Amino acid sequence: MKLQHLPLGARFEYEGKVFVKTGPLTASSEEGGQQIIPRYAVLRPIETADAAPKTAARGRLTEAGVRAAFDTFYRTCSRLVPESEQAALEAARDRFFTALKA
Repeated sequence: MKLQHLPLGARFEYEGKVFVKTGPLTASSEEGGQQIIPRYAVLRPIETADAAPKTAARGRLTEAGVRAAFDTFYRTCSRLVPESEQAALEAARDRFFTALKA
């Protein structure tokens, strides 16, 4: 599969690393950092149970899609935030999901 066939926020494997698509040619490594993914690259999509449904109209947000995108963001943040601040990060995550339900 090619990068242009994946929606934003989709997880995939490239050169033995897991990435999340962040733009038309860019992806964020789960290890941290951005990388340009060549158009010719063949990628292996990683399916997740909480991925946005493929039937959602383009440009329309779904709760599942927002949750999937936020979970990807949260995993990156949890690696970057010091251990002493992890509780505050988790509390912020809980507030986000509470607001999402409102």
